Amino acid sequence: MAVDIQKLAKTVDDAAVKATAIPQLSKKSRMTLKQAYRVQAASIDRRLERGEERSGMKMGFTSRAKMVQMGLSDMIWGRLTDGMLVEDGAVINLKDYVHPRVEPEIAYLLGAPLAGPTTPMAAMAAVEAVAPALEIIDSRYRAFKFNLQDVVADNASSSGYVIGPWCPPDMDLDNLGVVMEVNGRPATIGSSAAILGHPGRSLAAASRMAAEAGEILEAGWVVMAGGVTEAVALEKGVSVRNTVQGLGSVGFRVKG
Repeated sequence: MAVDIQKLAKTVDDAAVKATAIPQLSKKSRMTLKQAYRVQAASIDRRLERGEERSGMKMGFTSRAKMVQMGLSDMIWGRLTDGMLVEDGAVINLKDYVHPRVEPEIAYLLGAPLAGPTTPMAAMAAVEAVAPALEIIDSRYRAFKFNLQDVVADNASSSGYVIGPWCPPDMDLDNLGVVMEVNGRPATIGSSAAILGHPGRSLAAASRMAAEAGEILEAGWVVMAGGVTEAVALEKGVSVRNTVQGLGSVGFRVKG
């Protein structure tokens, strides 16, 4: 059976807009990974048609252990738009999400475009600034269950991103302590080394994977390097803060 890219894109986009859980696409449609990325692209095109603008890229499964657990040989990625940006210190409403979770990250701001395969060192040369960040992930699938093609089609579960203070990129980023607090208490603790040993490797991978899809990482875009620790489910009334050694902190609250 042929895969109807536009129909599936509308399904996942409608689920995100209406904050409504849907069955796994893979239950009725046998997508290849390449087709799943086409569904993702088409769903983001729907956002752009509504007036949003592309603002960057997010990386997923950047933990070696997670890749092995999922039986993968490579990471996955999703597309960011300015409509996904949550301001530092903002209040979000759980009614806007299906299964919201949050994970601590490190974000890059590109000062120059990145295109095609590159080395981490060369990729870092294109970075204008780096910041502590949080990603709000939200799978739209019922019971938070999905296979690889499902999650890719659903924009790699990306729903929102929060950026802290931008800092010069000249500090060593390979082993920074990261603490994500919920209501002032540590919920997860990790190191930037959890992102492929160095988050610069994730940036280089982002350049390569974007090029494989015919895209360029544009100057001014944000690249989310990937989760430092496991994600934590969000609940009403909580406050979340991610503090990265040497970079500062970023946070938001959930409406009670």
